[in-house]
Amino acid sequence: QVQVVESGGGLVQAGGSLRLSCAASGRTFSSYNLGWFRQAPGKEREFAAGSSRSGFTNYADSVKGRFTISRDNAKNTVFLQMNSLKPEDTAVYYCAVDVDRIGVAVSRGGYDYWGQGTQVTVSS
Repeated sequence: QVQVVESGGGLVQAGGSLRLSCAASGRTFSSYNLGWFRQAPGKEREFAAGSSRSGFTNYADSVKGRFTISRDNAKNTVFLQMNSLKPEDTAVYYCAVDVDRIGVAVSRGGYDYWGQGTQVTVSS
């Protein structure tokens, strides 16, 4: 069982920045593929960014160039730096862990463990 805990959400004005953190338990964190998803009110949960065990990263088109995913394997933590935030980025952001697949999945089914989510609200 892997415990996943997000932090760092909050309220920010449009154009501002936030950094989300996600701590995941386990002695093999460096072997995990990691993803950030988000879910806005009334919408499906969608992929935002991912980081593979090999260091590959990918992003949804809607966040590319504004969000950056990074990981610190020594601290069992993955980050999502969010810059130039827009009101449409308002959502609950979830961290997800995949323990044994190849590559970074962009669908929810590609992940085994999820955090409880952290709210990000961007005001206009």
